[in-house]
Amino acid sequence: MTSRERFNRAIRHETADRAVFDLCGCPQTLIDYQETRDSLKAYFGLSGTDKGGFPLDERILDFFDIDTRIVGGMPTPNTVHNRTEGEIHYDSYGIGHKPINGHFEICHNPLKDASMDEMLAYPLPDASKIDRQLIRSWGERAKYLHENTNYAIIAEHPVLGVFEIGCWLFGFDDYLYRVAAEPELVHEFSRRILDYQKAVIDIYYSELGPYIDCTSSGDDFGMQTGTFMSVNMFNEMIAPYFSERICHTKKYTSAFYEHHTCGSVHSLIPSLIKCGVDIINPIQPGTYMMEPERLKKDYGAQISFWGGIDTQELLPRGTPEEVEERVKQILSIMGDEGYILSPAHCIQQDVPAANIAAIYSGAKKFYKARGE
Repeated sequence: MTSRERFNRAIRHETADRAVFDLCGCPQTLIDYQETRDSLKAYFGLSGTDKGGFPLDERILDFFDIDTRIVGGMPTPNTVHNRTEGEIHYDSYGIGHKPINGHFEICHNPLKDASMDEMLAYPLPDASKIDRQLIRSWGERAKYLHENTNYAIIAEHPVLGVFEIGCWLFGFDDYLYRVAAEPELVHEFSRRILDYQKAVIDIYYSELGPYIDCTSSGDDFGMQTGTFMSVNMFNEMIAPYFSERICHTKKYTSAFYEHHTCGSVHSLIPSLIKCGVDIINPIQPGTYMMEPERLKKDYGAQISFWGGIDTQELLPRGTPEEVEERVKQILSIMGDEGYILSPAHCIQQDVPAANIAAIYSGAKKFYKARGE
């Protein structure tokens, strides 16, 4: 069975020969730091220029039997907001980012305390200014992979989610307050964001759509202990715009739709299914009501799951033996249908190469013991 066949059968909840294996096949399973990627090469005794380039040396992906390959990106046109002042970089939305401990953290929310009129007048990015040649190059890459390989082709999400951009433009506290106290302002804002999303989708998927097996969006609806808002509030304030985004995407492609949301979102899964989500990423260990056993029992027949190998504690602090054991446990729970094995999120610089390798050695041992 080829990787593409395995992926498509698994997500259709048909019998596959094993679970799908992923690493660096979507934006949420990348290895963020070059030194970590280099340590993985050293672990396998590899030298020289990476075969295949970013996001990871193809020799490693092949050794792990990774089924997925990523294409595309998030095109962001230059706007009146783009500038750098000292350490602070202002992006195309005017959101300020400051480097802290190797990451950029948001430090300026341009719509905090904005009135309705100020929000409506605030310049958003113009999709017509997106670099079309860049999009065409991504489309050419997707076509090449589709026609010349048997991998499952995963298109990165091209535009931010309506909830997260609201939190970043207004600030978390201000935005969540307005969701409750000023819903009409939030609806007007969300309609503006949806218009921009659809304009980007038109450009992006007209090039990539015919050649991909899966695409995605990213918008964190949960935290460790629960969701940011009630199910009823989500269905009223977020779901209509999220659903329309997915419907608009599916006009251009028959690919499966994966949505990334960190945190505990068990209560939102029926709403996400109704919106058109085919795959939820990730299974985030340690969050409320997101145990693999519970997810498989409650929703395993209706939706697929991606992730599950803990990046907060197990991978950075566990042993390779502990990683292998957890992999065997989750494969026995999730089975071969509707599951993609991967880290729960991007791998950071504190994860030993041996623990990354243990994810896939553990999986291979599991299937060998099963006689496959």
